[in-house]
Amino acid sequence: MLGLAAGVAVSPLPIIALIIVLATPRGRLNGLVFVTGWVVGLSALGAVVLAVGGQEKADTHGHPADWVGVLKLVLGVALALFGLRLWRHRPADVTQAQLPKWMAAIDSFTAVKIFLLALLLSAGNLKNAPLTIAAAASISSSGLPVGEQIATLAIFVVIASAGMLVPLGVFLVMGERAKNTLGNWKEWAARHNMAIMAVLFFVFGLKLLGDGIDVLVS
Repeated sequence: MLGLAAGVAVSPLPIIALIIVLATPRGRLNGLVFVTGWVVGLSALGAVVLAVGGQEKADTHGHPADWVGVLKLVLGVALALFGLRLWRHRPADVTQAQLPKWMAAIDSFTAVKIFLLALLLSAGNLKNAPLTIAAAASISSSGLPVGEQIATLAIFVVIASAGMLVPLGVFLVMGERAKNTLGNWKEWAARHNMAIMAVLFFVFGLKLLGDGIDVLVS
């Protein structure tokens, strides 16, 4: 689970969105709302997969069920192909990289809209959703009792939220002094967003592809 959780944690656009939220007049409250929405999104998506998967146990050799292998295989191929597409379309000059237009409107978002945005960026993200689904599917087919499955999912969500918790923690501790630090993070992430995402998509796509094949041939 750790590798998949780390893949979710490294999410440039959501981190940029959080930094913009923290710069709003009610940055402290809005930042907490954003991170709450992020955690709820990942938790809800993982819980749905656990519920759908039920408590199907691994086989006698401890291998996950075949449906987990098929799921990882499909997700792996999709992520790897999308990673290649992103790499081909990345800007040649990183200084010309542009943020999505919707980010300019974050300053005017209400707390409800910020919460919904965080939900979308976590559970609806093209990278985060497949990784979370794959992780929850593995947990679901592990044969663990329900309580331990929920605990494992909770650990996954905490690690996967590290990318959000670090900027929020810096802001809560440093206050106004954090603006320059967070601004530098935002600028760097904006410039290298597509390259980072392309590599993450491709690497984790290959990982899921390999995991899926391993489950099916075992």
